[in-house]
Amino acid sequence: MAEIKLTPKNLPVRIPLEAENISCDSFAGKSLEEIKGLPVYRGNKEEKLGTYFDISGSTAENASDLKIVINGDVKNVKYIGSEMTAGELLIKGSAGFHTADKLNGGKVVVEGDVGDFSATDMKKGEFIIKGSAGHYLGSSYRGEWSGMMGGKIIVEGNVGKETGAWLKGKSAIIEINGNADIFLGVHQHRGVIIVRGDVGPRAGAEMAGGTIVALGKVEEILPSFKYLEEVPEVEISEGNKIKGPFLKFQGDLAQRPASKQKGAIYALKAKNQHLLK
Repeated sequence: MAEIKLTPKNLPVRIPLEAENISCDSFAGKSLEEIKGLPVYRGNKEEKLGTYFDISGSTAENASDLKIVINGDVKNVKYIGSEMTAGELLIKGSAGFHTADKLNGGKVVVEGDVGDFSATDMKKGEFIIKGSAGHYLGSSYRGEWSGMMGGKIIVEGNVGKETGAWLKGKSAIIEINGNADIFLGVHQHRGVIIVRGDVGPRAGAEMAGGTIVALGKVEEILPSFKYLEEVPEVEISEGNKIKGPFLKFQGDLAQRPASKQKGAIYALKAKNQHLLK
């Protein structure tokens, strides 16, 4: 696999850089000089990628044969990996807003944190965050009724508000090893969200389908969820089960018609007996 290395230099401080061209799809089939000349935007001013990054390595004709490595923090750079369909992208530091925006394939790994709205409208691929994520991870764009449709997101740290908002892909999975803030899975219709840490209030609000699995303490269950039963385990996908026992809640019954709401929150019994009081 060919590898192209980007080293940040003189990145803007006050105005974020918009760099959706940092993706394997944009780099594929281009020489290093052509890649250096790709447009990026600082506010309303168009500039060249090479102005802000030292670029070296070897190129490839196809995105699937290419790996991009960014050596350093790019937390003031937005849209890295936007709409990527193949290849690999490794960020050895933290990244800004909209990282892996509309990801449609390939693999993106961030060794630090990511900003708000990362993996918005994600469709395929794998997104691994070894730090924490900001608000609206794997969510929909404001005003849209469809968020993450497929792929997998893994977060080693914590996540902010409204993670997985409008999650609609049947095969979409978000795994969070830390804690989740308020409104986890709001408007969720399909897919699975797993939280190994604690879950903030109002999880699953207006949930119509899908699954939330909480292995830590759940701060509250909305009154529009109905306790159903205790279950020994939860099946995430065929042959992939998480052992409990869990308390199963169905909802959000405030959605209409309530009889068709099939969302489920599974809260680990050992840490969530307070939810039954």
